[in-house]
Parts: sequence; structure tokens; C-alpha cells
Amino acid sequence: MIIARSALRGLGTVRDAPRLCSQCLHRGPLLVPAVNRFASISRLQSSIAGQSPSSPLNRNYFSTDKGVASTTSQPALFTSLSPSKPSHLSTSELSNPSTSTTESLPELPHRRRKRLKEAAVQNNGDEQLPPDASAQLSKFSAALPQTSLRRQLAAYFALTKPRLSFLILLSTTATYGMYPISTLLTLDPSITDLPTLSTSTLTFLYLTTGTFLSCCSANTLNMVFEPKYDALMSRTRNRPLVRGLVTRRAAVVFAAATAAIGLGLLYFGTNPTVAGLSAANIALYAFVYTPLKRIHVINTWVGAVVGGIPPLMGWVAAAGQTATTGHDTWRDMLFSEDSIGGWLLAGILFAWQFPHFNALSHTIREEYKGAGYKMLCWTNPARNARVALRYSVLMFPLSIGLWWVGVVGHGYLVSSTLANGWLVKEAYQFWKHQGANGSARGLFWASIWQLPILLIGGLVTKKGLWDGVWRRALGQPIEDDGDDDYVYYEVASGKAVELTSNSRPSAFP
Repeated sequence: MIIARSALRGLGTVRDAPRLCSQCLHRGPLLVPAVNRFASISRLQSSIAGQSPSSPLNRNYFSTDKGVASTTSQPALFTSLSPSKPSHLSTSELSNPSTSTTESLPELPHRRRKRLKEAAVQNNGDEQLPPDASAQLSKFSAALPQTSLRRQLAAYFALTKPRLSFLILLSTTATYGMYPISTLLTLDPSITDLPTLSTSTLTFLYLTTGTFLSCCSANTLNMVFEPKYDALMSRTRNRPLVRGLVTRRAAVVFAAATAAIGLGLLYFGTNPTVAGLSAANIALYAFVYTPLKRIHVINTWVGAVVGGIPPLMGWVAAAGQTATTGHDTWRDMLFSEDSIGGWLLAGILFAWQFPHFNALSHTIREEYKGAGYKMLCWTNPARNARVALRYSVLMFPLSIGLWWVGVVGHGYLVSSTLANGWLVKEAYQFWKHQGANGSARGLFWASIWQLPILLIGGLVTKKGLWDGVWRRALGQPIEDDGDDDYVYYEVASGKAVELTSNSRPSAFP
């Protein structure tokens, strides 16, 4: 270190660059080995700039990427040694050589969130949401080699809108699991076979697979009809058809194949009513909702109907396992007294669409306007906020109704009240500030979490699910009513006679 300081003492300042270089050349090879061996780059730069040798070292020079740091700082020291090669480094890069290395690194999640929040403040609180899953998968697929199988699989998977399909699967399977146990207990094994673990599991697998493939078909058709409009919006401009990762003909074939297989699984694996509901949903989403988006704002209500059908599918799939011969038509499945719970769950999904979509559309309302979509977020922003608040409040009576008809237990009143209260609070802020001050994003994320809380909470607090556990925990005997748990049927004179232990026989056709 003493050699380096004595050698640098007579070099002069940076202002006298020619004198510095000539002295470096006249001193011969003594300086460079001494500097490379005993002095760090930061010490050398501080000495040349006239700073005190005891100034603290820059911690950026102690990074793990020492080779890059040394190469970026070398042109600043020996610029005049190679005059034919001009320096491409700016003043900021000379003062902080680690800038070029940090810019090439991927952005950390917390820094990305901070950047988005700062951008939201500059845009009057309108924080932009990240691209959808289809756009992200398309970007991943485009980065792979063209002959790669993963590229094709990722591109076709992007056609399915994975996040939306997962949400539909959650609503379908949750309602399937919430079908009342009391209905199963009233069955007579001599009349109809009780659902066993194997049959329930098979029905569940048919339901989930068929529903997912039906979602794939509907979402693919939606993209087939809108590639030129998707290209106008930042969240959708990277979708596979827009980027040319999948041809339009291949997408149509994919949609037809997934629809045929999905509807076939639902028809033979569950019952024809479920398959009919799924086919109606595909047609409603692809051929009614999609073109209606460019015609009238009522498209949001049509889209809400599309979101409310999957819970009915799950409910009807469970009801089909308990249906008796002659009482298994679509009218019995959809419009009987036992179907009230399914309609309440469908109503929850219908009402949920408005706070979720209205908050989402508000953040990209200018893009919807530029693409020509008729949405309340830009045609009537005040009504957009009112509708979101109105249907958020509607969640309360719908959730209480599930408890009233005996689908869920008392615990659901607590969990649903907390989740619905959070949603209403954010919807009120959204209405009060008209989407400004981050209220749109707050309502959007509240809706993302509120729906799984309601559905999973309904499964956990299902009526009769914990009765046996509760009695055993309290040491209470398990009641056994014997024949009171069943309804027996006898056929006499061509009429079915209903017999119970506590009632007189009653004949009905």
C-alpha cells in the first residue's frame, strides 16, 4: 500500500489527464503491478480524485461479481492508454460501477410493488394491475425454442385462462361438497343405492375434469373472437393468438375438442342436467357475452349469469347421486325444494362478479374505452361504483340464507359476516372515492380473498359435518333414532304409500 501511495502522490489531479497518462507511461510497469496487487480500484480512484486516502471504501466494490466491477472501472483509469476506443460509460456509471450489473438482474417483488405504488400516486391512485395469467404464459412460451414441446403446451395452456378456470373449479367443487348430509340420510337403501366413497370420488373426478375442459373451450372461443381487440390492451396484448403462438384454426380445433370431451365426461360421469348447464354456459359466454361487450353495458350482467351457473352444476351433480327413479329430471334437479341451496350459492357467485369486475375494469377503464368495450367503468363511473356497493351488500342475505335452509352451520354466520363486512367496507370506499386513492385496488383484492373464504368456510361449517365430533368431545351419547332416519315406500293398488314411524300413511301418485 505504501508503494501505491508514493507512486500516486505525483500523478496530479483528474483535471490534468494528459500529464497523468504521460507520467504513467514514463514510470514503466512499476505502477500497474503495484496497483493491481496492493491497491483496490476504489482506493486508486479516490487518490486520483484528490480525496483523502482514509475515506471509506465503497461497499459496491465488495460484491460477489468482482470481475464485472473491475472491468467496468478499468476504462475510467486508463482512458488515454487506448485513445482509439472511446468510452461508452456515463458519469453516473463511473461513480457507481455496480449500476450496469444491478439493472440486468430481475426486479425483486417488493421493489416491483413499491414501483407500482409510486406510479399509482402519480396516476391519481389508479394503480395498474399486472398482466393476466394468459399473457404471462404467452411470454414464457415465446422465450422457448420454436421446436420445444414446452412452448406448445404453455401456449395452449394460456388459451384456458388458468386463474379464471381455477376459480370456476373452486365454485363448482365447493358446492358439490356442500350438498346436505341430511338428504343422504333420508334415503332408503332398498330404493336407491347410497353414494359410496368410490362412486362419490368418481363423480367428483368426472365433474372437475369435465368442468375444466368446458372452461378451456369457452375461454379459447373468447380469445378466438377478440385477438385484434386484445392487442389494444396492456393486460391482454401478450395472449397467444395476439402474439401468433397459436394459429386461429388450431385454437378453434382445440376449443371444439375440449368442449366435446368435457361435455361427454359430464354427461356420462354425472348426469345430463349438468352437461346441459355446461353447454349452455359455453354458448352464453362465447356467443352472447363476448360480442355483447362491444354493444351494451348489460354484458356485465350476462357475464354474472355465466359465473353463477358453475355452482348449480356442482349442486346438481351431487343431487343426481341421491335422485330416485322418476324424480331425476332436470325440473326435479333445478326447481325442487332441495335445490334452494344451489340457487343461493349461484346467487353469491352472481353478486360477487360486480364488485370484482367493476373494481378491475376501473383500473384499466381508458384501455376498455380505447378498445371499444362498453363498460360502466367509463360510460358511467358513478353507476359503476353504486352497482359494486349494491351487490356487495347483497352478500349478507344470501349468506344468511344458506344457514337458514340448513346447508351450513352457525359457524358460517361468523366467517361469512367477517368476509362480507370486509368486502362492503372496501366497496363503500370505492363508491366514496369513485375508485381514486387506491380504493379500486383495495376492492379488487378484497373480492379475490372474500370468495374463497365463503366457499371454503361453507365446506368447513357444513351442516351435520361436525355433529359426531362435537358430541364425542362433550361426552354426549350419539342419538340413534332407528327407523326414524329412513322413509319407506310400499306400492299398493298402483300407488306409492309413504310410511313413517311418526305419521300415518299417505298416498301420492
